[in-house]
Amino acid sequence: MATLPDTAPHARTKYEPVSGLEVHVQLLTATKIFCSCSTRFGDGPNTNVCPVCLGLPGALPVLNRKAVEFAVLAAMALNCRINETSIFARKNYFYPDLPKGYQISQFDKPLAEHGFIEIKTASGPKKIGITRVHLEEDAGKSLHEGFPDAGEKTAIDLNRSGVPLIEIVSEPDIASPDEAYEYLTRLKEIILYTGVSDCNMEEGSLRCDANVSVKPKGQKEFGTKAEVKNVNSFRYIRDAMVYEIDRQVEVVEGGGRVKQETRLYNSSEGKTYSMRSKEQAHDYRYFPEPDLLPLAVDEKWQSEIKSTLPELPEARRKRLTVDYGITEQDAQVLTLTKSLADQFESAAKAAKNPKRVANLVQSELMGRLKANGLEIERSPITMKGVAMSADLVESRAISGKMLKDLYDLCFERGKDFPEVYAEEGSPQQSSDTSSLDKIIDDLIAANPKQVEQYRSGKKTVIGFFVGQVMKASKGQANPQMVNERLAKKLDG
Repeated sequence: MATLPDTAPHARTKYEPVSGLEVHVQLLTATKIFCSCSTRFGDGPNTNVCPVCLGLPGALPVLNRKAVEFAVLAAMALNCRINETSIFARKNYFYPDLPKGYQISQFDKPLAEHGFIEIKTASGPKKIGITRVHLEEDAGKSLHEGFPDAGEKTAIDLNRSGVPLIEIVSEPDIASPDEAYEYLTRLKEIILYTGVSDCNMEEGSLRCDANVSVKPKGQKEFGTKAEVKNVNSFRYIRDAMVYEIDRQVEVVEGGGRVKQETRLYNSSEGKTYSMRSKEQAHDYRYFPEPDLLPLAVDEKWQSEIKSTLPELPEARRKRLTVDYGITEQDAQVLTLTKSLADQFESAAKAAKNPKRVANLVQSELMGRLKANGLEIERSPITMKGVAMSADLVESRAISGKMLKDLYDLCFERGKDFPEVYAEEGSPQQSSDTSSLDKIIDDLIAANPKQVEQYRSGKKTVIGFFVGQVMKASKGQANPQMVNERLAKKLDG
């Protein structure tokens, strides 16, 4: 990442950053917001288009009811107040991928306002305010392709034109790049739980712009902001903000003035670059969309939508710690996605010891998933399989070593635990004292040096014997019994 001169750290302490984020989330509807064209990603260029999303003269928009319901649901999950009446407006600007020359959005009367997300910071919980959540249509997409003999050409794909979006605008409450990262993580988590979007950044389903400014510490008036656009990961957003804060401090310290502009972030260089001067709201010449009536979401409709609101991540974490006696850390991991949380609860309700299920997920399952580059949804071991293995360990039918070996086989064969357990002959931990005593006696006879060390006071040597017994028994000996029998014989 690019850095400032050596004077930067000292200069930086004289200033405080003030940031706000604008997040665009594509709604998971089957059709576009004002027409019946498909929103499917990946189809051939300009195949999901019609007179409405092509902006042809005389074509009239018709609002997608499902898009409204999804937008309201997301706004409720973000603690927003839903306005019973909101107005669509035309946002006028020229861009090659905007066929009408304007974008249908909402301006002074948005769908929802005054929400918040609570994040965790080093100094404790902090609420980041949400100014507004409004509906709008997406623009098309410019495709840039290089041709060796003809320089660079640009093509336009309008499949995305008219895809329904919500824009979530935060208050300028974000005081650091780390807070921005935490806010975005919590926001994505909440949206995914509601099911209104898949939040796939690679496909453009979630896009973020950061408004960054700096001001001398203690000054009430904000500094001039620059908007950093088109950043395609939360990590890069954090990195871009770090660079931009340092850049603005350097400008001000050098006696210059920060320009209000739009900048792009180059992740390979770790720098932001000027793209264009930033338009003010009046430059867009907003005015009410004449082809759409005011959007009325009355109390009855709001109540119907609210009844579909799922239990949200933070509330679920608190409940899981109470219902299943697991730690906050366990709950944090097990609620990373709604799918994982649902699967865990299903397994925990069926298992003898929910805590053991939680421990196995973290200690055995997640590590193997990470090592194999798999998401939880593609795990060969289901939560049902985790619950079965937890019960087997709980009842001492299998040892921890046997479980690890069986989990390894599950990943090697791509099969669930019950299937692999049956294939391996449903192995059982042995509690046969006679065969165990024979193994121990043979090992004691074969290792007189270690026996002498143990009897001379080096009790940790028992670990060597435990390992040898487990190896000789192919992991099937009962560990507790092994320790008891070994200690008795070695002490004798």
